[in-house]
Amino acid sequence: MKRSKPTAQELQAAEGKTIHDLIAPGLQVLFVGINPGLFSGATGHHFARPGNRFWPALHLAGITPRRLDPAEEQELLALGYGITGMVRRATATAQELTREEYRAGARRLEETVRIYRPTLICFLGIGAYRAGFDRPKAQFGPQEEAIEGTPVWVLPNPSGLNAHFTLDDFGRLLAEVREAAEKL
Repeated sequence: MKRSKPTAQELQAAEGKTIHDLIAPGLQVLFVGINPGLFSGATGHHFARPGNRFWPALHLAGITPRRLDPAEEQELLALGYGITGMVRRATATAQELTREEYRAGARRLEETVRIYRPTLICFLGIGAYRAGFDRPKAQFGPQEEAIEGTPVWVLPNPSGLNAHFTLDDFGRLLAEVREAAEKL
């Protein structure tokens, strides 16, 4: 599915927009992004910026049967996966977010987990987890702490700007999350 690229005006107008959570009761994994970027804010789809490795990594991990386009994100629900953001507000960079926004996002996420009861929560960005839940020393992988009794994993942000991890790395890490959720 070919998506049209938002114009510069549409990207500028996306500042502060929110994207609806992609969620349903009883998901295997609820992915928690940092916050929507302007491309996602303009398109209304999670991880929509070209170059973001989330969608191809899902396929590499065996989570999706093919590489989905962000516009096809609803298909994740039938596979037992959902998406939310730690902070709902679209920004050009995550550096624009405040500590209070992260903490408010943590409180909202706790309520979301209470209501929807996913099997596992997977943060896609260690900084959001550290800031929102006051875990400055958190490392990648499974966490000792749970959220509302739900196990937590923390992975790197799949942004194409994150040069420390390759697409293959993300595919492998997401496969580990999938396998852990299947065992719970």
